[in-house]
Amino acid sequence: MEKHPGSLCRNPHTLSTWKGQELYFLRMQRNREKMEREKVERELNQGKKKLRVCVATCNRADYSKLAPIMFGIKSHPEEFELEVVVLGSHLIDDYGNTFRMIEQDNFDIGSKLHTIVRGEDEAAMVESVGLALVKLPDVLQRLQPDILVVHGDRFDALALATAAALMNIRILHLEGGEVSGTIDDSIRHAISKLAHYHACCTRMAEQHLIAMCEDHSRILLAGCPSYDKLLSSHHREDYMDIIRSWLGDKVQNNDYIVALQHPVTTDIQHSIKIYGLMLDALLSFNKRTLILFPNIDAGSKEMVRVMRKKGIEQHPNFRAVKHIPFEQFIQLVCHAGCMIGNSSCGVREAGAFGTPVINLGTRQTGRETGENVLHVRDADTHNKIYHALELQFGKRYPGSKIYGDGHAVPRILKFLRTIDLDEPLQKTFCFPPVKDSISQDIDHILETQSALSVDLGGTNLRVAIICMKGSIVKKYSEHNPTTFEDRMHLILQMCKTAIQDAVCLNCRILGVGISTGGRVNPQEGVVLHSTKLIQEWSSVNLRTPISDALGLPVWVDNDGNCAALAERKFGHGKGVENFVTVITGTGIGGGIIHHYELIHGSTFCAAELGHVIVSLEGPECSCGSRGCIEAYASGLALQREAKRLNDEDLLKVEGMDVKLSEPITAAHLISAARMGNSKADAVLRKASSALGVGIVNILHIVNPSLVILSGVLASYYKEPVQHIISQRALASAQTIKVVTSDLEEPALLGAASMVLDYATRRTY
Repeated sequence: MEKHPGSLCRNPHTLSTWKGQELYFLRMQRNREKMEREKVERELNQGKKKLRVCVATCNRADYSKLAPIMFGIKSHPEEFELEVVVLGSHLIDDYGNTFRMIEQDNFDIGSKLHTIVRGEDEAAMVESVGLALVKLPDVLQRLQPDILVVHGDRFDALALATAAALMNIRILHLEGGEVSGTIDDSIRHAISKLAHYHACCTRMAEQHLIAMCEDHSRILLAGCPSYDKLLSSHHREDYMDIIRSWLGDKVQNNDYIVALQHPVTTDIQHSIKIYGLMLDALLSFNKRTLILFPNIDAGSKEMVRVMRKKGIEQHPNFRAVKHIPFEQFIQLVCHAGCMIGNSSCGVREAGAFGTPVINLGTRQTGRETGENVLHVRDADTHNKIYHALELQFGKRYPGSKIYGDGHAVPRILKFLRTIDLDEPLQKTFCFPPVKDSISQDIDHILETQSALSVDLGGTNLRVAIICMKGSIVKKYSEHNPTTFEDRMHLILQMCKTAIQDAVCLNCRILGVGISTGGRVNPQEGVVLHSTKLIQEWSSVNLRTPISDALGLPVWVDNDGNCAALAERKFGHGKGVENFVTVITGTGIGGGIIHHYELIHGSTFCAAELGHVIVSLEGPECSCGSRGCIEAYASGLALQREAKRLNDEDLLKVEGMDVKLSEPITAAHLISAARMGNSKADAVLRKASSALGVGIVNILHIVNPSLVILSGVLASYYKEPVQHIISQRALASAQTIKVVTSDLEEPALLGAASMVLDYATRRTY
């Protein structure tokens, strides 16, 4: 019988054999690919220079943070070369000769530098920094590290960072960006400015470094390296053996206190007082206490003297020690009934265990803490500290991981691998944008630069002091006199009063800006022709008499132009190259900004927008012509039409209240239209159309990118004008936006802008 070609596959045994062979060949192929990849990586690593990392440690505290990194670097000999430099209090017998624990961890110490000048005062700290700076160059020159790892905020670390920066060695700073109060903050931030790379512990510290203008790409949010060890090893089965080895056989879990207080170098006497009060409180509290000697900062000698004077070393409840290995110290803090003092361990490591902490004084002010920390900032007697002990002792709080999650070292090693030694060594700072300084004159710095602004309207004469930011510091208003002499006298009187007030207001008046109706020659400061609203105001030289009387430079321009200048400096026109401002008030005016400059025209009548003719047979205008925009859309024109309708008894509608003694204004016309008066609505539609058509003509002539409506009628005209532009303008101009001004005093602000823009263009 003929076999089917596929019958061989129906045999289960044959099928499993075939699949097994396939899997075998697939595994062989993958192994070959893996071996080839490893070969390529080995070749690359052979050609790649190892990163020579120098870790410098100054004391027992920073070694607890640096040791996990050192172990991590040592475990990757194919990538890193580790050099260890020991200096500072590690090498002092009084502080436990803690360099020995580094040797016990099997690290080869490349250099031991005796850098501490004994004395434990401010001068000794400065001399210690100087001694370290003398000794470090030889060591760094010999080791030639690619990068120096520096921790924290100690004065020894500042010497290390200074030496490395001056010798063009890259610096990785651990725990930068944190805030803790006292001189430590200044040292920490100084090291951060010298460092090229940062490994910080908290999100807030990262933000602080960014705010300090450090390059975000060179900041690693790693967490605290000590958390890698303490989170993995604090649950030791032999913790009671460790506790009893330090505190005696009778001590119980959570029934002892760990005390660790350091001097505050910016207020030594206060820190000594707090230390004495802490000891008194601990003596009164009568619990087994493990107390560590303070660090080597200025004031530590006095603190030790206080401790010995109170007999702490001989007291049966106390065990005073100079050093405890970090692994054992973790167990002691973890199982303590309370920790007291001002060590950073209280707000950092203790939080991971939920151990209750009493933080004394100002040394950790600003440091991020968990809910386990109770602060006692100051005290005059030991009672406050004793009460804090009563509140905290024996409690347990939830563990906090503010400072790390136990994976800092892998992150730091990965960060080190990314360092490109071919990058320029010179670090750069990421400064935020700042405004250019407008002056270097000391008077300008001490006083607020301001302008004296004058607005001559048809009814009122107003003067204001206006500062550089456009704020009106003080404003004065009087009725505008009808004669030239009275008007000039009042202007000078109001200006002199404002100048006197400016002294008390700490404002320096740079000049006087005048906004007035009519046609103005701004080059000469002369009013050429006035409006009918201001009498005896043609061919008037304003600049000379006012400047001579006040001793200040004077600028003069038309009120419409001033409104445009105000928008350019303080309003919607700021940063806009081409725009038009239209004033819709008692009259119609405006100004044109083209290529950021105000257009005046050859005879100073450019932008007389109210007198753009929109109808050959229109109503008569105040200028003597007919069909001008102002004759249709100004406040006077609307008032005229409102009076006409009222005289014909066509203005009032049901619900509209008009008192007999009340003068009819444009507001009554708008109110009637909104309440359904068709006659009033027709007048307003006609006015809106006239204004809209006039603005369309302006768009076709100067082609601005923005139209700004200003004045009391601006909000009413905005939508109708935008609608007419969309209907009647050329397609390329139909999308030009119409906005209403946000400025309350455009004439005053524009007059001030002439002063502020020109008077501050000085060379010192």
